[in-house]
Amino acid sequence: MSSYQVPPLLLALALISLLAFGAGAVARRLRQPPVVGEVVVGILLGPTLFNGLISDTLFPTDIRPFLTALATIGVVLFMFTVGAELNAGLLRGHRVVAGTVAAGSIALPFGLGALLALYLFPRHPTDSKLGFVLFMGAAMSVTAFPVLARILIDRGLSRTWLGSVALACAAIDDVLAWSLLAVVVAVAGAGAGSVWVLLFVPYVLAMFLVVRPLLRRLLAERAEGGPPRPSALVITLVGLLLSAAFTDWIGLHYIFGAFLFGVVMPRSVLPEQGVTAQVSERIIHLNSRLLLPIFFVVAGLKVDLSTMDVSDAVELGLILAVAVGGKFVGAFTAARLGGVAPRPASALAVLMNTRGLTELIILAVGLELGMLDGQLYSSMVVMALVTTAMAGPLLQLLYPMPSGRDTAPPHAPDLEPAGVPGR
Repeated sequence: MSSYQVPPLLLALALISLLAFGAGAVARRLRQPPVVGEVVVGILLGPTLFNGLISDTLFPTDIRPFLTALATIGVVLFMFTVGAELNAGLLRGHRVVAGTVAAGSIALPFGLGALLALYLFPRHPTDSKLGFVLFMGAAMSVTAFPVLARILIDRGLSRTWLGSVALACAAIDDVLAWSLLAVVVAVAGAGAGSVWVLLFVPYVLAMFLVVRPLLRRLLAERAEGGPPRPSALVITLVGLLLSAAFTDWIGLHYIFGAFLFGVVMPRSVLPEQGVTAQVSERIIHLNSRLLLPIFFVVAGLKVDLSTMDVSDAVELGLILAVAVGGKFVGAFTAARLGGVAPRPASALAVLMNTRGLTELIILAVGLELGMLDGQLYSSMVVMALVTTAMAGPLLQLLYPMPSGRDTAPPHAPDLEPAGVPGR
């Protein structure tokens, strides 16, 4: 890195942080997750407006590789926190309905996405037709656990029966979606080669049987709920980066190693007070203010909606129909078959459509693997934005909140506290 590149890079980082903070604040005022505002800013800074004049001025080509590197670190840290926040306890008392809804919200959109891929393939050919079909199915099946959790907390639903089931479904969806993407990466033959990818299964076993007990000993707390040792953050970061590097080296992509390391982090009896939660909280602060906004900008620089024609608009309509319809019908039908009443079943279907940053990461992987070209990537990013933005307003229709107040909706039988059957 040359000395003349330092000032524009630092100025770009300052601008990204400021714009992301402002966009997130505006999104909150509109009762939207901050990620919606941040993604919109990323797109507006890209080539969509003024033929790329804004992006070329603010983010010169010679500093973009450094932005991409920082964005990669942000994604690694984010995937760690996603894995660390997965909690098997969410399934307690909700295994049947959560498993049924999760299966429905994965199976139908995956199947429809695969069929759509067959239709799109002639216009967007790739080296692997099978990889493209599997990727589109996986991309349509995603539910963003972190964004969904934020929506439920903001609306006072996180400790209700509906909120608990929705979080359990999203947790299952996350695991299944990442598993599907791992298959896509293996089929595509990316990275170091298909032979080394066979090491992934032994690696997963080693992580749970060896690394997890070792982490429990190294990160042992002084007392339940007490502060972690000063070395806890360093141990976590070193292990996280090594895990991400290993899975990328064997050809599976670094996101899987980061996610898996988060999953094997030791859990406390009181998860919100444990060492894992405290370490994750420290990581999230820096990541959400600087590194992830860089990812949004880097992703936005690759989105170009200015060249869309009628055919592209038709494709976008089909993508939205499959994404929204597949998730909603799959989740709603599965919930009704599981004995859930119509209104909470509709709410679950709406929440399962939340895709957020998780979808953007999957799309970035698809672009990197050559599964998506520039135009299809742009359309899929719009789909991710629309499906995330619509969750709040649709949930408001089902469970209205008093205007201007962030309190729980009026009492309803299907919103009884978690653990008390709603119907």
